[in-house]
Amino acid sequence: MPAQTADEVERLIGTGAVSYGQAARFVLEAADVPGFSGSSSATDAFRYAADNKWLPKKASAGDEASLQGVALLIMGSFGIKGGVFYSMAKNPHYAYRELVYKEIIQGRTDPQMTIAGDYLLFLIGKSLEFTEGD
Repeated sequence: MPAQTADEVERLIGTGAVSYGQAARFVLEAADVPGFSGSSSATDAFRYAADNKWLPKKASAGDEASLQGVALLIMGSFGIKGGVFYSMAKNPHYAYRELVYKEIIQGRTDPQMTIAGDYLLFLIGKSLEFTEGD
């Protein structure tokens, strides 16, 4: 891992509430999304995810990311298929429910809660495990 990336991960771990821009940057890179450059900024990553409708409609790059908003980002970025309700609506609420069902989101959680950096990395790890099993 390059030193710059290691520094970014260390900063992320110490972040109490990640922004949608930060979340997009790390999730898109981890998912190895075609057409996305891992060297892109958080703003570029946010724009890419928003253009693909992988973020809540009213989200801004600097807003604190909610768990259900990150769930939508993960579902889209990793190409995780959802059930009937998610397939029809593709909204944060049903993305959250799908990731709970698939046990990527675990424990007592609230869909509106903000995401700390270490929890974002945990979710990314669980998403990688889930998609590698396909």
